[in-house]
Amino acid sequence: MAKPKTWHSLPEYFALRALMQTGTTTGAAHQLGLSQSAISRSVASLENRLGTALFEREAGRLRPTQEAVRLNLRLDPLFEALDRIDGQTEPVRETLRLIAPPSYAHRFLVAQISSFLDMNPAFFVSFEVNTSDEVTRGILDDRFDLGISGVEQSRAGVKTMPYRVSGAVCAMPTDHPLAMRDRVGPADLHGQDMIALTRRHVRRGQLERLLHQARATPRIVAEVSTSFAAADLAREGLGLTVINPFPIYHYRAGDLAFVPFASDLEYRSYFLVSETRPMTRPARAFMRHLRLNTPPDPFSRKA
Repeated sequence: MAKPKTWHSLPEYFALRALMQTGTTTGAAHQLGLSQSAISRSVASLENRLGTALFEREAGRLRPTQEAVRLNLRLDPLFEALDRIDGQTEPVRETLRLIAPPSYAHRFLVAQISSFLDMNPAFFVSFEVNTSDEVTRGILDDRFDLGISGVEQSRAGVKTMPYRVSGAVCAMPTDHPLAMRDRVGPADLHGQDMIALTRRHVRRGQLERLLHQARATPRIVAEVSTSFAAADLAREGLGLTVINPFPIYHYRAGDLAFVPFASDLEYRSYFLVSETRPMTRPARAFMRHLRLNTPPDPFSRKA
């Protein structure tokens, strides 16, 4: 009796799955306990049978084509069934590999991770704090499953999904002369002591253009790399700062006055995931947790 087509193709499917997960024939061979040539032959056989390329070589790694991604998704039920047949004796703790820049990480995400793990004890979180550029690189290199960033970077292989939208605010000590205003505009900053973000931030250039148009020249007393540092220096009385209020407002509303900044400056927060790899279950669950449990504030909204 001829073997059913699916079972005859199982070695090829295993090779495809392992390559999708590791990105190299070396990694796939190690995962399956086979030789690299066996992996290459299986994938070549599958490509020949399907009549389409499944991987493209890029910077020493094998990048899956859209056809490979679609086929891998269709294989999910098969591998889930095989897992059930294997009958693991102990539950496996699924890991969320998460990365975010400091403004989201140190206060906001720490609390969210804590509540997430309380509700999902079967999950484990590996969390790295780094720059927004590293968030994108980490997703591209498959070092992380999920990134959160306030910078939209159009990069092949990375998918960005909107999370929050907010308008700019002036944050300042509660006794500052502008603290009682309903709104503060660029012209109001003329001559004011100001904490600015460093010039590597896109928003610094946008703010300087607004100030130039209003013929306003504030006195820059300090430059910092994060919005949290800017807010904390404002709390110390060094001056005011124009920043994204999310998520800082939740932690500094009692210490600072937050006044809407009259401009078209808008900030967006994003989830970042791979375009070529299936989203992991912990990543999907954490995204849902954040969407449901982000506390409201007067300056930001769901995207």
